[in-house]
Amino acid sequence: MLVAILLAVLAIVAVGAAGFALVPSALGNTRADKRLKAYQGDVRASRRELDADRTRDARRKTVQQALKAQTDELNARKRVKLPDLIFQAGMTISPGAFIRNSIIFGGVLFIVLFIVQVPYYFAAIFAVAGGYLLPRFYVMRRRKQYQSKFLDELPNAVEAIVRGVKTGLPLNDSMRVVAKDTKEPVKSEFGRVLDQQSFGFSMTESVQILLDRVPLPEVNFFVVVISVQQQAGGNLSEALGNLARVLRNRRKMKQKVAAMSSEAKASAGIIGALPIVVAIMVSLVSPEYLSPLVSTPIGQIWLGVAAIMMSLGVFVMNRMVQFEI
Repeated sequence: MLVAILLAVLAIVAVGAAGFALVPSALGNTRADKRLKAYQGDVRASRRELDADRTRDARRKTVQQALKAQTDELNARKRVKLPDLIFQAGMTISPGAFIRNSIIFGGVLFIVLFIVQVPYYFAAIFAVAGGYLLPRFYVMRRRKQYQSKFLDELPNAVEAIVRGVKTGLPLNDSMRVVAKDTKEPVKSEFGRVLDQQSFGFSMTESVQILLDRVPLPEVNFFVVVISVQQQAGGNLSEALGNLARVLRNRRKMKQKVAAMSSEAKASAGIIGALPIVVAIMVSLVSPEYLSPLVSTPIGQIWLGVAAIMMSLGVFVMNRMVQFEI
């Protein structure tokens, strides 16, 4: 009888222990549920983090591919044709009118040199060289000034777009604010982008005109950011904010480089101008001293050789003091 009672007690204890083990809620707590939910939460968080990493990697690859494609295109444009050169300088003159004016300038230069009794063959050479090179140098200088003004105002334009996007404005309206309130030439260029959109082009296609007009790495960054955001999405305000900070840092670096290279540029200018200044001063003090260079054939030949060598020296010194970032 005692053995039967013990067996019954042991059976009850075994059933109760199994119930407590298999049904934790019978204990009056939810520790197992909490552990299960925590585990499920960790799994979901890991999946979200993994998806976010994959999205960032995909966006990074997209940006890298777009930036590489745009950089290759910029490198292919190193040799700029005359119509593109005039277009990028912000000039409205046609290529035909520019060539006509260059020919007229060369003819006037030939007449002036012939009047001052320069031999006609030297006058013709100088007139052809001047009519071809000097107008192009002028356009290239205008192009460089145009690009410099654009880069000075571009960070302000990007920050204006960031403020507009953060306040809830669409990208088009933010660009419209830039086209209305910023300084030239950024004002006109963003207005050109909006005009392209009014003709039915997408934002990705419209911003390409900025790169056509101002083919610089900074503008390339802006075009890539806008294109990737339109194609893959993402936080546009954060991306443009980082871009504005990068543009300002690049501008500061260029100013530091310009300050550090100013001494070298001044030295190159003095060395290049020294022979001409000395020749003018000697001619004023003793006009007969250098007259054989003009009056005799051998002097004229050596004068031409000296002019060519001086031009080559000035060109080499100019390239030595040009620093690109």
